[in-house]
Amino acid sequence: MALAFDEYGRPFIILKEQERKSRLRGLDAQKANIAAGRAVARILRTSLGPKGMDKMLQSPDGDVIITNDGATILEQMDVDNQIAKLMVELSRSQDYEIGDGTTGVVVMAGSLLEQAEKLLERGIHPLRVAEGYEVASRIAFDHLEKISQKFEFGPDNIEPLVQTCMTTLSSKIVNRCKRALAEIAVKAVLAVADLERKDVNLDLIKVEGKVGGKLEDTELIYGIVVDKDMSHPQMPKRIEDANIAILTCPFEPPKPKTKHKVDIDTVEKFQTLREQERKYFDDMVQKCKDVGATLVICQWGFDDEANHLLMHRNLPAVRWVGGVELELIAIATGGRIVPRFQELSPEKLGRAGIVREKSFGTTKDRMLYIEQCANSRAVTIFIRGGNKMMIEETKRSLHDALCVARNLIRNNSIVYGGGSAEISCSVAVEAAADRHPGVEQYAIRSFAEALDAIPLALAENSGLPPIDTLTAVKAQQIKENNPFCGIDCNDVGTNDMKEQNVFETLIGKQQQILLATQVVKMILKIDDVISPSEY
Repeated sequence: MALAFDEYGRPFIILKEQERKSRLRGLDAQKANIAAGRAVARILRTSLGPKGMDKMLQSPDGDVIITNDGATILEQMDVDNQIAKLMVELSRSQDYEIGDGTTGVVVMAGSLLEQAEKLLERGIHPLRVAEGYEVASRIAFDHLEKISQKFEFGPDNIEPLVQTCMTTLSSKIVNRCKRALAEIAVKAVLAVADLERKDVNLDLIKVEGKVGGKLEDTELIYGIVVDKDMSHPQMPKRIEDANIAILTCPFEPPKPKTKHKVDIDTVEKFQTLREQERKYFDDMVQKCKDVGATLVICQWGFDDEANHLLMHRNLPAVRWVGGVELELIAIATGGRIVPRFQELSPEKLGRAGIVREKSFGTTKDRMLYIEQCANSRAVTIFIRGGNKMMIEETKRSLHDALCVARNLIRNNSIVYGGGSAEISCSVAVEAAADRHPGVEQYAIRSFAEALDAIPLALAENSGLPPIDTLTAVKAQQIKENNPFCGIDCNDVGTNDMKEQNVFETLIGKQQQILLATQVVKMILKIDDVISPSEY
């Protein structure tokens, strides 16, 4: 640091940046990076599987999140290290693409890094390790294809989908209601799915939560739930065969955009102004009545006078409804969103069989249910629970289940869970290693060992002796040539995951292996880390 003066005599400080930069090179850099990646994986390792633990995270402003979802844990953690940030992004990309398996993919990457460290210590070049991993991940990818099974399901036979969603929910805090929640998730996805195109738009499924009641009260509503009530307490609470006008214009007198001033110096002028305003409101309400609307849903507020008029004219109304909800209501009821009163016409109205207001417990909270809609392609899952954290966690768990159901509709191949797919891949990769000459053989063998990390973690979290359990299952797989043997986490008494109905989606597993390998290759290729100075 040096002090200098400019031409006006003002002092300024010169900081010598380069001297303070820290730099790691070669093997040291790789080891530091591997240690950072493994540290992140170690945190998530304990929350893998049905007996996995939850993490409690407190944000700087005091919000508490309790979760078991790998992507959420890493999102909320304040990570400084660049390599650790890569692991966070790895989990996020698994979440975006597949929605499930966010914990497993990080545990897998951590164990690949651990094996790579041993190889680097033996003096094998990092690029050879990366190439070996690439070859091995291809072998594992193709082997998963071989051991997968196709699942036939239809709108009438949803059992396979429900079973797969139950596997996803069994590792979450909501596992005591997993059957009910899995059925809700599958029915919701099938309601909005386009089975011919094999496509599902998850935006049409709205997940709402309300504190109170119990988890078992969670329900699927073929329609929309809006967290609003009627704008006037004396309006009817239940409307059947409703014709809904969806407006984005306010029930208020028009305001000129320019600055203006109205001089009122006599009572008559004031009366005229008032009369005009009232007439304006009258026209608005009349327009809504003329097109045959029996319910008005408005994005903006009402003047008190408009509210009073609506009440007198027996036209129930809801105000301050958000834009996203308006769109969903429009999709569900088949209505059009109307920006100006002049454009209201009978064909732009939405139709719903029943609109009712429901109040909860002893609180003043009320919600509006819009059901039996003309187009039932928009549904709502309404969650109840003892506290806010429980509801948030249920939302995240249901998101995973919805994603799994969507993936199965896109591609109906499944593999069996409980670590059985990983053990089977590990055996296949180990066998294939002998066919590769050169140093890559070591890397391929290490990949096979790294695949065992998931069943090991499952056994460890379930309180079983990890190594004994893993070796027993592996021996059984090779002896019986049965790729469905996995870790019996729930102590059912059988290792056959086919009997236990523990399924996972094939694309989810394949994505896990590919993503983990890509990130590990990237980390291994870094041999120089220059970090800025810290003041």
